[in-house]
Amino acid sequence: MIDDPFKFGQIAAANSLSDVYAMGGKPIVAMNIVCFPSCHDMNVLAEILKGGFDKVRESGALLVGGHTVDDKEPKYGLSVSGIVHPSRVLSNATAKVGDKLILTKPIGTGILSTAMKEDLVSNEISEKVIETMAHLNKYAAMSFDKFEINSATDITGFGFVGHALEMAKGSDVTIEIFSDEVPIIEGALDMARMGIIPQGMYKNMYFAKEDVISEENIEQAVIDVLHDPQTSGGLLVSVSSDIAGEVIEDMLSNGALEAKIVGQVVEKQEKFIHIKKNNF
Repeated sequence: MIDDPFKFGQIAAANSLSDVYAMGGKPIVAMNIVCFPSCHDMNVLAEILKGGFDKVRESGALLVGGHTVDDKEPKYGLSVSGIVHPSRVLSNATAKVGDKLILTKPIGTGILSTAMKEDLVSNEISEKVIETMAHLNKYAAMSFDKFEINSATDITGFGFVGHALEMAKGSDVTIEIFSDEVPIIEGALDMARMGIIPQGMYKNMYFAKEDVISEENIEQAVIDVLHDPQTSGGLLVSVSSDIAGEVIEDMLSNGALEAKIVGQVVEKQEKFIHIKKNNF
């Protein structure tokens, strides 16, 4: 999705580490998983591995080796192991009625990555997209040690709506999404209005359509971004409304890119997801 191999390695590693954070854990060890063509420039592979190591080191985990396969297309990721106390394991199926939902990164990386391949966005927007994807969810997850978190997941390929739907179904509740409150990276809505949309968005929308209802006054481009597949997206955290403000303040003080209330959990209704204009 990007040409810089070092940044590619950073993003892939941040994405791999995210699952451990989403379950309340702390990464301890990581192993490189590499597919790379033997005829390719090995300096490119070296930069990918350096980028991955940079994020593993930032996470506090140890890189303990890896596996390499000769393949036609370069692929890179990590196998990550972490630890968590049994009583602190977080699930994406335990949201409670009355909870507020907090999102810790802006969305729109899928649409903007597609636009970046065609040089349709500025360097400033491209750098923001890369910064967002490479940012570790470690900093938002640091708040998990201080507060009672009811449910959590990370936002990746199924998009914001898709992962919220997983949480709603697993918890047997309805999640109301406040579309005006969801942070979106600059430029994503403009690209969506132009039809610059990855194929995965349509798949996500098709998958979720039977379980989602949205208000008629919401722009289609906003709906598209809410279904946009993310790479290394933020955490979606369900917490009691009584402590939501404190959690947000703590996440931001820890260095989270974003921490904003984007929805709430209500009693199960006809649909699992209700996309509203705002929370009024």
